Amino acid sequence: MPRILGLAVLLFLTGCASRAYQRAKDTDTVEAYREFLREYPKDELAEAAEARVEELEFAQAQQLHTVLAYKRFLEAHPEAAQARAAQALLEGLRFNAAQEAGTAAAWRQFLAEHPDGAQREEARRLLAEAEQKELSTSEDPKRLSAFLREVGDDPRRQEVEARLDEQAFAQARASGATKLLAYLRDFPAGQHREEAKARLLDLEVEGLLVSGLLEEAEARVKAHPLGPRLKDFPERLARARAAREALSSSEPLARAAHVGHYLRGLGDLQQALGATDPLDRWQAAEELGQHVSVRALEPLLNAFRTARNPLIRLYALESLQSVLRALPRAVAEYEVAVRLESLRARAGSAEVYLTIAALLDLTGQLELAATEYQRSFDAGNPDPVVLRRWVRIRQERRQPFSAAVAARQLALWAHGVAREEVVSSEGGVPLASARQLCAAAENARFAAGAIARARQEATEFPEDLGSFERVAADAVKLSEARLADAELLLREQNPNARLCGNQQVRERLGSAVKERMAALEAVGAKLPKLAPRLLELARDRDPSPEVRAAAAARLAASSARGD
Repeated sequence: MPRILGLAVLLFLTGCASRAYQRAKDTDTVEAYREFLREYPKDELAEAAEARVEELEFAQAQQLHTVLAYKRFLEAHPEAAQARAAQALLEGLRFNAAQEAGTAAAWRQFLAEHPDGAQREEARRLLAEAEQKELSTSEDPKRLSAFLREVGDDPRRQEVEARLDEQAFAQARASGATKLLAYLRDFPAGQHREEAKARLLDLEVEGLLVSGLLEEAEARVKAHPLGPRLKDFPERLARARAAREALSSSEPLARAAHVGHYLRGLGDLQQALGATDPLDRWQAAEELGQHVSVRALEPLLNAFRTARNPLIRLYALESLQSVLRALPRAVAEYEVAVRLESLRARAGSAEVYLTIAALLDLTGQLELAATEYQRSFDAGNPDPVVLRRWVRIRQERRQPFSAAVAARQLALWAHGVAREEVVSSEGGVPLASARQLCAAAENARFAAGAIARARQEATEFPEDLGSFERVAADAVKLSEARLADAELLLREQNPNARLCGNQQVRERLGSAVKERMAALEAVGAKLPKLAPRLLELARDRDPSPEVRAAAAARLAASSARGD
Protein backbone atom coordinates (compact mmCIF):
# COMPACT_ATOMS: atom_id res chain seq x y z
CA MET A 1 0.00 0.00 0.00
CA PRO A 2 2.75 2.56 0.85
CA ARG A 3 4.44 1.79 -2.46
CA ILE A 4 1.24 2.53 -4.39
CA LEU A 5 0.78 5.74 -2.37
CA GLY A 6 4.31 6.94 -3.16
CA LEU A 7 3.80 6.30 -6.87
CA ALA A 8 0.59 8.25 -6.79
CA VAL A 9 2.33 11.22 -5.13
CA LEU A 10 5.13 11.11 -7.71
CA LEU A 11 2.63 11.13 -10.57
CA PHE A 12 0.83 14.01 -8.95
CA LEU A 13 4.01 16.05 -8.53
CA THR A 14 5.12 15.27 -12.06
CA GLY A 15 1.81 16.45 -13.34
CA CYS A 16 2.11 19.65 -11.29
CA ALA A 17 5.64 20.27 -12.62
CA SER A 18 4.49 19.71 -16.20
CA ARG A 19 1.66 22.16 -15.80
CA ALA A 20 4.02 24.73 -14.13
CA TYR A 21 6.53 24.34 -16.92
CA GLN A 22 3.76 24.78 -19.52
CA ARG A 23 2.66 27.97 -17.83
CA ALA A 24 6.25 29.29 -17.92
CA LYS A 25 6.52 28.23 -21.55
CA ASP A 26 3.29 30.00 -22.45
CA THR A 27 4.47 33.17 -20.69
CA ASP A 28 8.03 32.74 -22.01
CA THR A 29 9.73 35.23 -19.72
CA VAL A 30 12.83 34.99 -17.57
CA GLU A 31 10.75 35.62 -14.47
CA ALA A 32 8.33 32.79 -15.29
CA TYR A 33 11.07 30.24 -15.87
CA ARG A 34 12.91 31.34 -12.72
CA GLU A 35 9.70 30.85 -10.71
CA PHE A 36 9.44 27.33 -12.11
CA LEU A 37 13.07 26.63 -11.18
CA ARG A 38 12.54 27.88 -7.63
CA GLU A 39 9.57 25.50 -7.20
CA TYR A 40 11.00 22.51 -9.07
CA PRO A 41 14.82 22.86 -9.05
CA LYS A 42 15.39 19.11 -9.54
CA ASP A 43 12.65 18.35 -12.03
CA GLU A 44 13.64 16.77 -15.33
CA LEU A 45 12.36 19.92 -17.06
CA ALA A 46 14.70 22.17 -15.03
CA GLU A 47 17.50 21.82 -17.56
CA ALA A 48 15.22 22.96 -20.38
CA ALA A 49 14.05 25.88 -18.23
CA GLU A 50 17.63 26.91 -17.50
CA ALA A 51 18.50 26.73 -21.20
CA ARG A 52 15.54 28.96 -22.03
CA VAL A 53 16.59 31.48 -19.32
CA GLU A 54 20.03 31.67 -20.97
CA GLU A 55 18.43 32.23 -24.39
CA LEU A 56 16.14 34.96 -23.09
CA GLU A 57 18.87 36.75 -21.08
CA PHE A 58 21.24 36.59 -24.03
CA ALA A 59 18.52 38.13 -26.20
CA GLN A 60 18.09 40.89 -23.62
CA ALA A 61 21.85 41.53 -23.61
CA GLN A 62 21.81 41.69 -27.42
CA GLN A 63 18.95 44.15 -27.29
CA LEU A 64 20.84 46.42 -24.85
CA HIS A 65 24.16 45.78 -26.61
CA THR A 66 26.33 47.29 -23.91
CA VAL A 67 29.54 46.20 -22.22
CA LEU A 68 27.73 45.98 -18.89
CA ALA A 69 24.92 43.81 -20.32
CA TYR A 70 27.30 41.26 -21.83
CA LYS A 71 29.49 41.24 -18.71
CA ARG A 72 26.48 40.48 -16.53
CA PHE A 73 25.37 37.68 -18.86
CA LEU A 74 28.82 36.08 -18.85
CA GLU A 75 29.10 36.37 -15.07
CA ALA A 76 25.69 34.69 -14.66
CA HIS A 77 26.14 32.05 -17.39
CA PRO A 78 29.85 31.38 -17.98
CA GLU A 79 29.09 27.92 -19.44
CA ALA A 80 26.08 28.88 -21.55
CA ALA A 81 25.91 27.93 -25.21
CA GLN A 82 25.76 31.65 -26.00
CA ALA A 83 28.91 32.50 -23.92
CA ARG A 84 31.25 32.42 -26.92
CA ALA A 85 28.97 34.76 -28.88
CA ALA A 86 28.59 37.08 -25.86
CA GLN A 87 32.35 37.17 -25.42
CA ALA A 88 32.81 38.08 -29.10
CA LEU A 89 30.21 40.85 -28.90
CA LEU A 90 31.80 42.19 -25.68
CA GLU A 91 35.21 42.18 -27.34
CA GLY A 92 33.79 44.05 -30.31
CA LEU A 93 32.30 46.76 -28.10
CA ARG A 94 35.52 47.17 -26.18
CA PHE A 95 37.54 47.23 -29.40
CA ASN A 96 35.31 50.00 -30.77
CA ALA A 97 35.63 51.96 -27.49
CA ALA A 98 39.42 51.67 -27.55
CA GLN A 99 39.46 52.71 -31.20
CA GLU A 100 37.33 55.73 -30.41
CA ALA A 101 39.61 56.74 -27.51
CA GLY A 102 42.67 56.19 -29.67
CA THR A 103 45.08 56.23 -26.73
CA ALA A 104 47.80 53.78 -25.80
CA ALA A 105 46.20 53.38 -22.37
CA ALA A 106 42.89 52.35 -23.98
CA TRP A 107 44.58 49.73 -26.17
CA ARG A 108 46.58 48.39 -23.21
CA GLN A 109 43.34 48.05 -21.26
CA PHE A 110 41.69 46.22 -24.18
CA LEU A 111 44.57 43.76 -24.48
CA ALA A 112 44.55 43.18 -20.71
CA GLU A 113 40.84 42.28 -20.89
CA HIS A 114 41.09 40.21 -24.10
CA PRO A 115 44.63 38.83 -24.23
CA ASP A 116 43.52 35.96 -26.51
CA GLY A 117 40.77 37.82 -28.34
CA ALA A 118 40.14 37.53 -32.05
CA GLN A 119 41.26 41.13 -32.57
CA ARG A 120 44.38 41.02 -30.45
CA GLU A 121 46.81 41.37 -33.37
CA GLU A 122 45.01 44.42 -34.72
CA ALA A 123 44.89 45.87 -31.19
CA ARG A 124 48.64 45.39 -30.80
CA ARG A 125 49.25 47.18 -34.09
CA LEU A 126 47.03 50.07 -33.06
CA LEU A 127 48.72 50.17 -29.63
CA ALA A 128 52.10 50.60 -31.30
CA GLU A 129 50.71 53.42 -33.45
CA ALA A 130 49.17 55.15 -30.42
CA GLU A 131 52.41 54.85 -28.46
CA GLN A 132 54.37 56.30 -31.33
CA LYS A 133 51.96 59.23 -31.60
CA GLU A 134 51.99 59.91 -27.87
CA LEU A 135 55.74 59.61 -27.59
CA SER A 136 56.24 62.02 -30.47
CA THR A 137 54.19 64.70 -28.71
CA SER A 138 54.65 63.90 -25.03
CA GLU A 139 56.19 66.54 -22.79
CA ASP A 140 56.04 64.39 -19.68
CA PRO A 141 59.47 63.03 -18.68
CA LYS A 142 57.83 60.50 -16.36
CA ARG A 143 55.89 58.98 -19.25
CA LEU A 144 58.94 58.84 -21.44
CA SER A 145 60.99 57.27 -18.64
CA ALA A 146 58.28 54.67 -18.06
CA PHE A 147 58.33 53.81 -21.77
CA LEU A 148 62.09 53.31 -21.72
CA ARG A 149 61.82 50.98 -18.71
CA GLU A 150 59.23 48.85 -20.49
CA VAL A 151 60.35 48.62 -24.11
CA GLY A 152 63.79 47.01 -23.87
CA ASP A 153 65.45 47.13 -27.30
CA ASP A 154 62.56 48.84 -29.07
CA PRO A 155 63.80 50.64 -32.24
CA ARG A 156 62.17 53.83 -30.94
CA ARG A 157 64.38 53.83 -27.86
CA GLN A 158 67.03 56.21 -29.21
CA GLU A 159 64.43 58.73 -30.35
CA VAL A 160 62.65 58.62 -27.00
CA GLU A 161 65.92 58.98 -25.07
CA ALA A 162 66.76 62.10 -27.09
CA ARG A 163 63.28 63.50 -26.47
CA LEU A 164 63.47 62.73 -22.77
CA ASP A 165 66.86 64.44 -22.61
CA GLU A 166 65.40 67.56 -24.24
CA GLN A 167 62.36 67.73 -22.02
CA ALA A 168 64.18 66.94 -18.79
CA PHE A 169 66.65 69.71 -19.48
CA ALA A 170 63.88 72.14 -20.44
CA GLN A 171 62.25 71.52 -17.06
CA ALA A 172 65.58 71.80 -15.26
CA ARG A 173 66.43 75.05 -17.00
CA ALA A 174 63.09 76.54 -15.96
CA SER A 175 63.24 75.22 -12.39
CA GLY A 176 66.68 75.94 -10.94
CA ALA A 177 69.65 74.27 -9.31
CA THR A 178 67.90 71.24 -7.82
CA LYS A 179 66.58 70.11 -11.21
CA LEU A 180 69.84 70.99 -12.96
CA LEU A 181 71.79 68.78 -10.58
CA ALA A 182 69.21 66.02 -11.04
CA TYR A 183 69.62 66.33 -14.81
CA LEU A 184 73.38 65.89 -14.51
CA ARG A 185 72.86 62.89 -12.25
CA ASP A 186 70.16 61.22 -14.37
CA PHE A 187 71.66 61.90 -17.80
CA PRO A 188 75.35 61.00 -17.62
CA ALA A 189 75.55 61.27 -21.42
CA GLY A 190 73.00 64.08 -21.84
CA GLN A 191 73.24 66.50 -24.73
CA HIS A 192 72.88 69.53 -22.44
CA ARG A 193 75.32 68.68 -19.67
CA GLU A 194 77.65 71.54 -20.49
CA GLU A 195 74.81 74.04 -20.58
CA ALA A 196 73.52 72.72 -17.24
CA LYS A 197 76.98 73.16 -15.71
CA ALA A 198 77.19 76.68 -17.12
CA ARG A 199 73.87 77.55 -15.51
CA LEU A 200 75.06 76.18 -12.18
CA LEU A 201 78.23 78.24 -12.53
CA ASP A 202 76.03 81.27 -13.19
CA LEU A 203 74.13 80.68 -9.93
CA GLU A 204 77.36 80.20 -8.00
CA VAL A 205 78.75 83.46 -9.36
CA GLU A 206 75.51 85.31 -8.63
CA GLY A 207 75.80 84.21 -5.02
CA LEU A 208 79.28 85.71 -4.84
CA LEU A 209 78.10 88.96 -6.40
CA VAL A 210 75.14 89.47 -4.06
CA SER A 211 77.46 88.68 -1.14
CA GLY A 212 79.81 91.47 -2.17
CA LEU A 213 82.59 89.02 -3.07
CA LEU A 214 83.29 90.67 -6.40
CA GLU A 215 86.94 89.71 -6.72
CA GLU A 216 86.11 86.06 -6.02
CA ALA A 217 83.33 86.14 -8.62
CA GLU A 218 85.60 87.69 -11.22
CA ALA A 219 88.37 85.18 -10.54
CA ARG A 220 85.92 82.28 -10.68
CA VAL A 221 84.57 83.30 -14.08
CA LYS A 222 88.03 83.96 -15.44
CA ALA A 223 89.43 80.59 -14.32
CA HIS A 224 86.47 78.39 -15.25
CA PRO A 225 86.38 76.83 -18.76
CA LEU A 226 82.68 77.69 -18.98
CA GLY A 227 83.19 81.28 -17.85
CA PRO A 228 82.88 82.70 -21.41
CA ARG A 229 79.31 81.35 -21.53
CA LEU A 230 78.26 83.91 -18.92
CA LYS A 231 77.73 86.62 -21.52
CA ASP A 232 76.08 89.14 -19.18
CA PHE A 233 78.69 88.81 -16.44
CA PRO A 234 80.44 92.16 -17.18
CA GLU A 235 77.15 94.04 -16.76
CA ARG A 236 76.31 92.18 -13.56
CA LEU A 237 79.78 92.84 -12.18
CA ALA A 238 79.39 96.52 -12.97
CA ARG A 239 76.08 96.67 -11.12
CA ALA A 240 77.61 94.88 -8.14
CA ARG A 241 80.48 97.39 -8.06
CA ALA A 242 78.03 100.28 -8.11
CA ALA A 243 76.16 98.68 -5.19
CA ARG A 244 79.38 98.24 -3.22
CA GLU A 245 80.35 101.84 -3.86
CA ALA A 246 77.02 103.00 -2.52
CA LEU A 247 77.47 100.90 0.61
CA SER A 248 81.03 102.12 1.13
CA SER A 249 80.03 105.77 0.87
CA SER A 250 81.66 108.08 3.40
CA GLU A 251 78.24 109.57 4.16
CA PRO A 252 77.31 108.58 7.74
CA LEU A 253 73.66 108.25 6.76
CA ALA A 254 74.51 105.85 3.93
CA ARG A 255 76.55 103.72 6.30
CA ALA A 256 73.76 103.76 8.86
CA ALA A 257 71.37 102.34 6.25
CA HIS A 258 73.49 99.22 5.72
CA VAL A 259 73.41 96.23 8.08
CA GLY A 260 77.16 95.62 7.73
CA HIS A 261 77.81 98.88 9.58
CA TYR A 262 76.55 97.26 12.81
CA LEU A 263 78.18 93.83 12.55
CA ARG A 264 81.46 92.21 13.36
CA GLY A 265 83.23 90.96 10.26
CA LEU A 266 82.69 87.45 8.92
CA GLY A 267 86.24 86.47 9.85
CA ASP A 268 85.84 87.70 13.42
CA LEU A 269 82.55 85.85 13.83
CA GLN A 270 83.98 82.62 12.42
CA GLN A 271 86.81 82.92 14.92
CA ALA A 272 84.30 83.54 17.72
CA LEU A 273 82.52 80.30 16.77
CA GLY A 274 85.60 78.55 18.16
CA ALA A 275 85.69 80.49 21.43
CA THR A 276 86.05 78.70 24.76
CA ASP A 277 82.85 80.12 26.22
CA PRO A 278 79.73 78.61 24.58
CA LEU A 279 77.94 81.93 25.19
CA ASP A 280 80.43 83.64 22.86
CA ARG A 281 79.78 80.93 20.33
CA TRP A 282 75.99 81.11 20.33
CA GLN A 283 76.09 84.90 20.20
CA ALA A 284 78.48 84.66 17.24
CA ALA A 285 76.08 82.24 15.53
CA GLU A 286 73.21 84.63 16.16
CA GLU A 287 75.10 87.60 14.71
CA LEU A 288 76.41 85.60 11.75
CA GLY A 289 72.81 85.25 10.57
CA GLN A 290 72.79 88.99 9.87
CA HIS A 291 75.43 88.61 7.15
CA VAL A 292 73.54 88.04 3.92
CA SER A 293 76.42 86.20 2.32
CA VAL A 294 76.99 82.73 0.93
CA ARG A 295 80.15 82.68 3.03
CA ALA A 296 78.06 82.63 6.21
CA LEU A 297 76.38 79.33 5.34
CA GLU A 298 79.19 76.83 5.84
CA PRO A 299 80.32 78.11 9.28
CA LEU A 300 76.70 78.04 10.45
CA LEU A 301 76.14 74.55 9.07
CA ASN A 302 79.31 73.36 10.78
CA ALA A 303 78.22 74.89 14.09
CA PHE A 304 74.79 73.29 13.80
CA ARG A 305 76.31 69.94 12.94
CA THR A 306 79.11 69.74 15.51
CA ALA A 307 78.47 72.02 18.50
CA ARG A 308 77.71 70.28 21.79
CA ASN A 309 75.72 73.05 23.43
CA PRO A 310 72.13 73.06 22.09
CA LEU A 311 71.89 76.86 22.14
CA ILE A 312 74.82 77.16 19.72
CA ARG A 313 73.08 74.74 17.39
CA LEU A 314 69.71 76.44 17.83
CA TYR A 315 71.05 79.89 16.96
CA ALA A 316 73.03 78.46 14.06
CA LEU A 317 69.85 76.90 12.65
CA GLU A 318 67.86 80.11 13.06
CA SER A 319 70.68 82.12 11.43
CA LEU A 320 70.82 79.70 8.50
CA GLN A 321 67.14 80.33 7.98
CA SER A 322 67.70 84.09 8.13
CA VAL A 323 70.52 84.04 5.56
CA LEU A 324 68.70 81.72 3.16
CA ARG A 325 65.55 83.84 3.28
CA ALA A 326 67.50 87.03 2.60
CA LEU A 327 69.52 85.68 -0.33
CA PRO A 328 67.86 85.70 -3.77
CA ARG A 329 65.70 82.60 -4.03
CA ALA A 330 67.64 81.08 -6.94
CA VAL A 331 70.94 81.57 -5.09
CA ALA A 332 69.57 80.10 -1.86
CA GLU A 333 68.27 77.08 -3.77
CA TYR A 334 71.67 76.61 -5.42
CA GLU A 335 73.56 76.79 -2.13
CA VAL A 336 71.22 74.25 -0.53
CA ALA A 337 71.07 71.96 -3.58
CA VAL A 338 74.83 71.58 -3.99
CA ARG A 339 75.21 70.77 -0.31
CA LEU A 340 72.39 68.24 -0.39
CA GLU A 341 73.95 66.60 -3.44
CA SER A 342 77.26 66.24 -1.61
CA LEU A 343 75.68 65.05 1.63
CA ARG A 344 73.50 62.43 -0.03
CA ALA A 345 76.55 60.98 -1.73
CA ARG A 346 78.01 60.15 1.70
CA ALA A 347 74.84 59.68 3.75
CA GLY A 348 75.02 57.03 6.41
CA SER A 349 75.59 58.72 9.76
CA ALA A 350 73.06 60.42 12.03
CA GLU A 351 75.03 63.67 11.71
CA VAL A 352 74.70 63.68 7.92
CA TYR A 353 71.00 62.80 8.05
CA LEU A 354 70.45 65.63 10.53
CA THR A 355 72.20 68.14 8.27
CA ILE A 356 70.15 66.97 5.28
CA ALA A 357 66.98 67.30 7.35
CA ALA A 358 67.85 70.85 8.41
CA LEU A 359 68.54 71.98 4.84
CA LEU A 360 65.29 70.46 3.60
CA ASP A 361 63.40 71.97 6.51
CA LEU A 362 64.82 75.45 5.98
CA THR A 363 63.78 75.39 2.33
CA GLY A 364 60.20 74.38 3.10
CA GLN A 365 60.47 70.69 2.11
CA LEU A 366 58.94 69.52 5.38
CA GLU A 367 57.74 66.08 4.30
CA LEU A 368 61.20 65.11 3.06
CA ALA A 369 62.79 66.76 6.09
CA ALA A 370 60.61 64.70 8.46
CA THR A 371 61.99 61.46 7.02
CA GLU A 372 65.59 62.61 7.48
CA TYR A 373 64.91 63.93 10.99
CA GLN A 374 63.52 60.50 11.86
CA ARG A 375 66.64 58.78 10.51
CA SER A 376 68.87 60.95 12.68
CA PHE A 377 66.75 60.78 15.83
CA ASP A 378 67.85 58.63 18.74
CA ALA A 379 64.98 58.07 21.18
CA GLY A 380 67.47 57.09 23.87
CA ASN A 381 69.39 60.34 23.44
CA PRO A 382 66.92 62.87 21.98
CA ASP A 383 68.19 65.96 20.23
CA PRO A 384 66.65 69.05 21.88
CA VAL A 385 67.10 71.17 18.74
CA VAL A 386 65.12 68.66 16.69
CA LEU A 387 62.45 68.41 19.39
CA ARG A 388 62.13 72.18 19.48
CA ARG A 389 61.85 72.28 15.70
CA TRP A 390 59.13 69.61 15.81
CA VAL A 391 57.18 71.74 18.27
CA ARG A 392 57.36 74.72 15.90
CA ILE A 393 56.37 72.72 12.83
CA ARG A 394 53.37 71.18 14.57
CA GLN A 395 52.28 74.55 15.90
CA GLU A 396 52.44 75.97 12.37
CA ARG A 397 50.33 73.05 11.17
CA ARG A 398 47.80 73.70 13.94
CA GLN A 399 48.43 70.38 15.65
CA PRO A 400 48.49 71.56 19.27
CA PHE A 401 48.41 68.15 20.92
CA SER A 402 51.25 66.81 18.76
CA ALA A 403 53.21 69.99 19.55
CA ALA A 404 52.61 69.38 23.25
CA VAL A 405 53.84 65.78 22.98
CA ALA A 406 57.12 67.01 21.46
CA ALA A 407 57.32 69.77 24.10
CA ARG A 408 56.93 67.17 26.85
CA GLN A 409 59.88 65.24 25.39
CA LEU A 410 61.88 68.47 25.36
CA ALA A 411 60.98 69.14 28.99
CA LEU A 412 62.10 65.64 29.96
CA TRP A 413 65.42 66.26 28.20
CA ALA A 414 65.87 69.55 30.11
CA HIS A 415 64.98 67.88 33.42
CA GLY A 416 67.53 65.14 32.74
CA VAL A 417 70.29 67.66 32.00
CA ALA A 418 69.46 69.67 35.11
CA ARG A 419 69.56 66.53 37.25
CA GLU A 420 72.82 65.17 35.82
CA GLU A 421 75.03 68.27 35.36
CA VAL A 422 77.60 68.54 38.13
CA VAL A 423 77.59 71.84 40.03
CA SER A 424 80.28 71.92 42.72
CA SER A 425 82.68 74.46 44.17
CA GLU A 426 85.39 71.81 44.34
CA GLY A 427 87.83 72.61 41.63
CA GLY A 428 85.60 75.36 40.29
CA VAL A 429 82.49 75.19 38.14
CA PRO A 430 83.13 74.14 34.55
CA LEU A 431 81.92 76.92 32.32
CA ALA A 432 80.50 74.38 29.88
CA SER A 433 78.28 72.92 32.63
CA ALA A 434 76.81 76.33 33.45
CA ARG A 435 76.11 76.99 29.77
CA GLN A 436 74.54 73.52 29.40
CA LEU A 437 72.22 74.35 32.30
CA CYS A 438 71.42 77.59 30.50
CA ALA A 439 70.30 75.51 27.50
CA ALA A 440 68.25 73.26 29.78
CA ALA A 441 66.46 76.22 31.40
CA GLU A 442 65.82 77.92 28.05
CA ASN A 443 64.34 74.76 26.54
CA ALA A 444 62.30 73.95 29.63
CA ARG A 445 60.70 77.40 29.48
CA PHE A 446 60.05 76.98 25.77
CA ALA A 447 58.42 73.58 26.40
CA ALA A 448 56.25 74.98 29.19
CA GLY A 449 55.08 77.81 26.94
CA ALA A 450 54.23 75.41 24.09
CA ILE A 451 52.18 73.17 26.40
CA ALA A 452 50.39 76.18 27.88
CA ARG A 453 49.40 77.32 24.37
CA ALA A 454 48.15 73.83 23.55
CA ARG A 455 45.93 73.88 26.67
CA GLN A 456 44.27 77.06 25.41
CA GLU A 457 43.03 75.21 22.33
CA ALA A 458 40.51 72.41 22.04
CA THR A 459 42.59 69.25 21.79
CA GLU A 460 42.13 65.55 22.28
CA PHE A 461 43.18 64.10 25.65
CA PRO A 462 43.08 67.33 27.71
CA GLU A 463 43.89 65.34 30.86
CA ASP A 464 47.23 64.37 29.28
CA LEU A 465 48.06 68.04 28.77
CA GLY A 466 47.68 68.55 32.50
CA SER A 467 50.33 65.92 33.20
CA PHE A 468 52.54 67.38 30.43
CA GLU A 469 52.29 70.78 32.10
CA ARG A 470 53.43 69.36 35.44
CA VAL A 471 56.42 67.70 33.75
CA ALA A 472 57.40 71.01 32.13
CA ALA A 473 56.92 72.95 35.39
CA ASP A 474 59.20 70.52 37.20
CA ALA A 475 61.81 70.88 34.45
CA VAL A 476 61.67 74.69 34.64
CA LYS A 477 61.93 74.69 38.42
CA LEU A 478 64.88 72.31 38.61
CA SER A 479 66.85 73.71 35.64
CA GLU A 480 66.49 77.31 36.81
CA ALA A 481 67.53 76.37 40.35
CA ARG A 482 70.59 74.44 39.14
CA LEU A 483 71.47 77.29 36.74
CA ALA A 484 71.25 79.82 39.57
CA ASP A 485 73.59 77.66 41.68
CA ALA A 486 76.09 77.34 38.86
CA GLU A 487 76.08 81.04 38.01
CA LEU A 488 76.44 82.01 41.65
CA LEU A 489 79.63 79.96 41.78
CA LEU A 490 80.81 81.59 38.56
CA ARG A 491 80.33 85.07 40.03
CA GLU A 492 82.17 84.06 43.20
CA GLN A 493 85.15 83.20 41.02
CA ASN A 494 84.74 86.21 38.73
CA PRO A 495 82.37 89.06 39.62
CA ASN A 496 82.32 90.14 35.97
CA ALA A 497 81.35 86.72 34.62
CA ARG A 498 78.62 86.96 32.01
CA LEU A 499 75.45 85.11 32.85
CA CYS A 500 73.02 83.09 30.78
CA GLY A 501 70.65 86.03 30.41
CA ASN A 502 73.27 88.19 28.70
CA GLN A 503 71.47 89.79 25.74
CA GLN A 504 74.17 92.20 24.63
CA VAL A 505 74.37 90.96 21.05
CA ARG A 506 70.61 90.61 20.66
CA GLU A 507 70.05 94.11 21.98
CA ARG A 508 72.68 95.49 19.62
CA LEU A 509 71.08 93.77 16.64
CA GLY A 510 67.62 95.00 17.66
CA SER A 511 68.92 98.55 18.01
CA ALA A 512 70.56 98.25 14.59
CA VAL A 513 67.20 97.48 12.99
CA LYS A 514 65.72 100.68 14.43
CA GLU A 515 68.71 102.73 13.29
CA ARG A 516 68.52 101.33 9.74
CA MET A 517 64.81 102.09 9.58
CA ALA A 518 65.47 105.67 10.65
CA ALA A 519 68.32 106.05 8.15
CA LEU A 520 66.22 104.74 5.27
CA GLU A 521 63.47 107.15 6.24
CA ALA A 522 65.91 110.03 5.92
CA VAL A 523 67.97 109.13 2.84
CA GLY A 524 65.35 110.30 0.35
CA ALA A 525 65.58 113.89 1.52
CA LYS A 526 69.23 114.05 2.57
CA LEU A 527 70.89 111.78 -0.02
CA PRO A 528 68.58 111.94 -3.07
CA LYS A 529 71.18 110.52 -5.48
CA LEU A 530 72.13 107.57 -3.32
CA ALA A 531 68.64 106.94 -1.95
CA PRO A 532 67.29 104.69 -4.77
CA ARG A 533 70.33 102.43 -4.65
CA LEU A 534 70.36 102.24 -0.85
CA LEU A 535 66.65 101.48 -0.73
CA GLU A 536 66.98 98.78 -3.39
CA LEU A 537 69.84 97.14 -1.52
CA ALA A 538 67.89 97.23 1.75
CA ARG A 539 64.81 95.80 0.04
CA ASP A 540 66.76 92.97 -1.59
CA ARG A 541 69.52 92.12 0.90
CA ASP A 542 68.73 93.26 4.42
CA PRO A 543 68.32 90.30 6.83
CA SER A 544 65.44 91.97 8.67
CA PRO A 545 61.98 91.42 7.13
CA GLU A 546 60.90 94.65 8.80
CA VAL A 547 63.64 96.67 7.11
CA ARG A 548 63.01 95.00 3.74
CA ALA A 549 59.31 95.81 3.92
CA ALA A 550 59.97 99.43 4.87
CA ALA A 551 62.47 99.87 2.03
CA ALA A 552 60.03 98.33 -0.46
CA ALA A 553 57.26 100.66 0.70
CA ARG A 554 59.48 103.72 0.29
CA LEU A 555 60.55 102.66 -3.17
CA ALA A 556 56.93 102.13 -4.17
CA ALA A 557 55.97 105.55 -2.79
CA SER A 558 58.87 107.19 -4.62
CA SER A 559 57.86 105.48 -7.86
CA ALA A 560 54.26 106.62 -7.45
CA ARG A 561 55.46 110.22 -7.04
CA GLY A 562 57.61 109.88 -10.14
CA ASP A 563 60.83 110.61 -8.25
